[in-house]
Amino acid sequence: MKNLLNKKNACWLVLIAGSYGLISLLISAGVINNVYLTVLMTIGINIILAISLNLIIGVTGQFSLGHAGFMIIGAYCAGVAVKQFSASLGGILLGMLIGIVISGAVALIVAIPTLRLRGDYLAIATLGFGEIIRIIILNMKITNGAAGLILPKLIGWQVIFAAVVICTIIILNFCRSAQGRACISVREDEIAAEAMGINTTKYKIMAFVLGAMIASVAGALYAGAFYVIKPEMFTFNKSIDILVLVVFGGMGSFTGSFIAAGVIGVLNTVLQQFSDIRMILYGLMLVGIMIFRPSGLLGTKEFTFSSLFERFGKRKEARG
Repeated sequence: MKNLLNKKNACWLVLIAGSYGLISLLISAGVINNVYLTVLMTIGINIILAISLNLIIGVTGQFSLGHAGFMIIGAYCAGVAVKQFSASLGGILLGMLIGIVISGAVALIVAIPTLRLRGDYLAIATLGFGEIIRIIILNMKITNGAAGLILPKLIGWQVIFAAVVICTIIILNFCRSAQGRACISVREDEIAAEAMGINTTKYKIMAFVLGAMIASVAGALYAGAFYVIKPEMFTFNKSIDILVLVVFGGMGSFTGSFIAAGVIGVLNTVLQQFSDIRMILYGLMLVGIMIFRPSGLLGTKEFTFSSLFERFGKRKEARG
């Protein structure tokens, strides 16, 4: 209990509460209108997608291109639950739980054969499985095929905010556990990790399954917040969009994933007024980042209050 009630955790709690209070204040004051609120909710969902893929690519070092496949499972489980059971927040949460279970099971089935592969071979295999999942959903009657599902808006920004906090805590705690350290050792040197007696396949599967389950949460939130879900929204291009967030922020940096989701979300909004050349400008900015910051905005660096306290401590010592 003492470990939970330390100075660092208290600071994180204040930051979370302060962020929630600031957003509420800006909405009530009319500074954040419906358009900006939609952008904010999109950023929240993108953060969940980015940190879940970062766990697989950045922490474990496994190049996956099928992340949209797990997002679509979460989205359609939530959509079908709303249609079949209850058009309420409870229906969305029920669908989310079902999506988490199904995504975990599918990820396990996908991971056992594919995670024995490495590099480009793994990327191609996961890409194929992501498309298979989408095509299966496209041809199911309960999902209404290519027409998709039209849903009422059942989720507000508060639910997405809470989901971002919970998913981040889950992933960070996993990374700081013994299992997370094993995943990092796989990323750094898989052969050396195997030589030290680490079951590398086991830990790669563990990270892959957890990342897939978190991605399905993002899918369920998307279904509850944006009215319409169609299979065409979750193609290979969506997996690339999520990958861009991870690379842009820095592979292995969850702080970078937060910043990248925010920056790209704002950029997309600002560049909408330049509709003719929007994608050209967007592409040039990404190319520029890759040239001048090939490791991403933050590389593998993380923002922590402990490092902040150390800096202030060193400054005080230098002044003293």
